[in-house]
Amino acid sequence: MKRIFLMFALLVSMLSYSQEWKSFEEAKVLAQKENKNIILVFSGSDWCAPCIKLDKNIWQSEEFKAEAQKKWILVRADFPKKKGNALPQNKQDENKGLAEKYNKEGFFPLVVVMDKNAKVTGKTGFKNIKPSEYIALLHSLEGK
Repeated sequence: MKRIFLMFALLVSMLSYSQEWKSFEEAKVLAQKENKNIILVFSGSDWCAPCIKLDKNIWQSEEFKAEAQKKWILVRADFPKKKGNALPQNKQDENKGLAEKYNKEGFFPLVVVMDKNAKVTGKTGFKNIKPSEYIALLHSLEGK
């Protein structure tokens, strides 16, 4: 019984601190409501090595998760290539539309920082730096 309770507690703590990636439309509404900026990430989760490193080193770090929860609404426009990782058609369509508007050059990874009105304030990509340094970089792009 103790074992089950421990596993349940661990699962709940992991879920409560997990990354919350929103749709772009949902992000725009929440950004206005919560007075937060938007971070839009263009990713190739199953083929782009820098995208995978950015996810592992930054997005999954506890430091980034804590800062994001307080400061940003997160959107991921993912473009997996493997059939087994294919996204639902509506998500593929949304991501394609976002790419046509915010990533015409087709860079991966591309991180687009926007204000609460979805106005672009800066862009960056993969940097091999610590989460605290990446967080500072994102804040420097916020235009505040």
